[in-house]
Amino acid sequence: MARMRAFLQARAPKSWSRAALTTLAYGAGWTLVAVPVAYHGFMTDDRDTVIAGHDARVSPTRDGYATVNLGAYLPDVRYPTDRSIGVLIDLGKTNVDNYQALIQRYALIASHPEGEIRKVEQLVTDMALSNAVQGVAIGFVGPALWLIVGARRRRQLVTAISWKSAGFGVLVVSLVALAVTVEPWNTPHSPSNVEAASWQPIASLMPEASIPEQAQPLQMQGGLITTGTKRLVQSAFDTYRTSITFYDELVDTAEGLADLLRQPEEGEQVAILVSDRHDNVGMDQVTRVIADQGGASVLLNAGDDTSTGEPWEAFSLDSLDAAFEGYSDKYVVLGNHDEGAFVSSYFDDLGFTVLDGEVAETAGGIRILGAADPRSSGLGNWRDAVGISLEEQGILLADTACAADEGETRVSTLLVHDASLGREALSRGCVDLVLAGHLHSRVGPKEVTGDNGTTGSTYTTGTTGGAAYAFALGSKLRRDAMVTLITYRDGIPVGLQPVTIKTTGTYDVTPYIPLPAAAG
Repeated sequence: MARMRAFLQARAPKSWSRAALTTLAYGAGWTLVAVPVAYHGFMTDDRDTVIAGHDARVSPTRDGYATVNLGAYLPDVRYPTDRSIGVLIDLGKTNVDNYQALIQRYALIASHPEGEIRKVEQLVTDMALSNAVQGVAIGFVGPALWLIVGARRRRQLVTAISWKSAGFGVLVVSLVALAVTVEPWNTPHSPSNVEAASWQPIASLMPEASIPEQAQPLQMQGGLITTGTKRLVQSAFDTYRTSITFYDELVDTAEGLADLLRQPEEGEQVAILVSDRHDNVGMDQVTRVIADQGGASVLLNAGDDTSTGEPWEAFSLDSLDAAFEGYSDKYVVLGNHDEGAFVSSYFDDLGFTVLDGEVAETAGGIRILGAADPRSSGLGNWRDAVGISLEEQGILLADTACAADEGETRVSTLLVHDASLGREALSRGCVDLVLAGHLHSRVGPKEVTGDNGTTGSTYTTGTTGGAAYAFALGSKLRRDAMVTLITYRDGIPVGLQPVTIKTTGTYDVTPYIPLPAAAG
């Protein structure tokens, strides 16, 4: 003991072992604070978001389940995460006021949950990282204060404190740190007998039901299961199975389309054009596979990803983002059904380039111009002007395109929701190609010779979501769907190839169509 006291009172280390011991002591002090603070902060943290069309609160748990609290009138459900960390999702308000429609929406989103899973994982990761940073910072407070008091004062403190007191203090701090980390008062792995008994495998609760294989691990709280609830759940499983089967078969078939799709040659870049998805998340993985088979590396989105532009439709935007993970070039314009601030800001947060009247350029040198549709629509087929008129917006886009052309930075592609927004720019000969959607059916490509003698083209793709009016979410396509592959050479559009996805689950691949720029 006397030797240790002499060591601590020494003015300077006499060997590397002394320096190592000092460093170890500081590290231990930091760890005793940083780890409990970070862990406790993480386990008590939460994030507000939108999940499955609901306002939701997400918080981490230690039970290894993704638990969804469905509210007072539906039983909670949970699914194993295959990890030690779980998550609790408390669902709040939504826009649906009848349980049949709500359960069907759950089933359709659950059949293609990649976007929602990715969002929750990102939220939990963000909570872990932010609390780890806080723990690291707070952990340095003790060692920093010990250094600040200076060597002389440290020696005085060491001399004044008995080793018995010091040992007791270390023991108390260690026990507090252990308690904060383990939280013996909060034991999620040891629920009450009532709570433990209430969680039952879905197959046990509904032995007469046909449960899809993917849903077998699902558990449900049995206390609220009524005959009516069972009927709703069975209906949801039927919808889930139909959706999984239909869209998975489309994905499998799409993986064999490469021989029917023109492949990019050296110096070429391919973009995939989507439009009018209207919340049909089932088509997103299909679209990605077609893009991969056609060698695409750019996503062009002509809008109407939603039906109303409301926050409850965030699942649709999350799904598209998850499907095109790895794409650095993702461009979007808002359609008339995307009106409002939500869709634009949400796409921006996801990393999409939301075109708003300024020229953007892809990594491959494709110069793109676009702007939102200036009209607003609900779930019907009306379109109300909410700002400038369609004609005025088209003139502004033409002015920008022509100014770029005069500056020798010609816009190769004008991306709009409604092709009429590109009419003025084409008539002046200031763009090579206008790409649009909105009509839910294909039009073109049609050549247009501008006033300056330059020939461009206009092309409208069909609805990627297979939408009837403004609604496409369903277990199957409501009408034929379409995506289009656009080929660029040196940043100039030289051809396109539409791909139609039939309601029967088959494909109709149109032969590659050269554009006027290819001849020039």
